[in-house]
Amino acid sequence: MKLHHKLIAMASIAIAAALPAAAQTSVPIVVLNEEFNDIGSLNNWSLVNNSVPPGLAWSQGNPGVFPAPSGPAASYIAANYLSAQNGMGSVDNWLITPVVSLIGPSELSFFTRSASASGFGDTLEVRFSPGTGSETGGFNTVLGVLGGISDYPTVWQQVISSIDYNGQGRFAFRYVGDASAANYIGIDAVLVTTVPEPGTYLMLLAGLGALVLLRRRQLT
Repeated sequence: MKLHHKLIAMASIAIAAALPAAAQTSVPIVVLNEEFNDIGSLNNWSLVNNSVPPGLAWSQGNPGVFPAPSGPAASYIAANYLSAQNGMGSVDNWLITPVVSLIGPSELSFFTRSASASGFGDTLEVRFSPGTGSETGGFNTVLGVLGGISDYPTVWQQVISSIDYNGQGRFAFRYVGDASAANYIGIDAVLVTTVPEPGTYLMLLAGLGALVLLRRRQLT
C-alpha cells in the first residue's frame, strides 16, 4: 500500500513539473510526410481528374524531364498537359492529401518545379477543405497560386502555406489551365505540421498522467 501511494505521488510531481514548461513550448507535430517514392502505394490520397476531356492522372515523376530534388530520381509526383486528353482542352487535375487533424496554427510545405520550356506556362493552386470529404467543390479556401500570370519556378523550390484551423481537413493541389499552354510540373516532399496551443499541451499531459496512474493502479 505504501509503495502504491509513493508511485502516485511521484507521478503527480512529475506531471506538475512538466505543465509549466509545456505551457511555454510550442513544438510542431508532423501529421503528414510524403516523399512520393512510389505513388502506386499512396495511402488515402485522392487523384481526381476534372479536365475536359479528362486525360492522364498524376503520375510517377519522369527523371528524363528532371530528377527529384533528393532521393531516387523518379521519387516525385507529376502532372502535365496530357491531363486533358491528347493535350487538347482544359486541364483541371487534382491531387488531394489524406485527412489530417489540425490543432491550431499549421503549415503545409512542399517542393515544386516545372520543366524549363519557353512559350508555356503552368498553374498550380493550393487549396484547403474542412472535413473528410474529397469532393473538389469543397476546397474553397485558396492558400496560394503558383504560376499563372507569373513564372512557375524552373528549379526545385520550397513553398510554405499557413492556416490556423482546429479539426479535420484536407489539402489539395490543383493543376489547372489551358492544355495548349501547359507543360509539366512536379511536386515532392509534402509535409504538414500543426502546433497545439499551450492549453492543448496541458490537456494532453493531464490525460497522459491519468493514464499513467490508471496503469499503476492496475499493476498494484
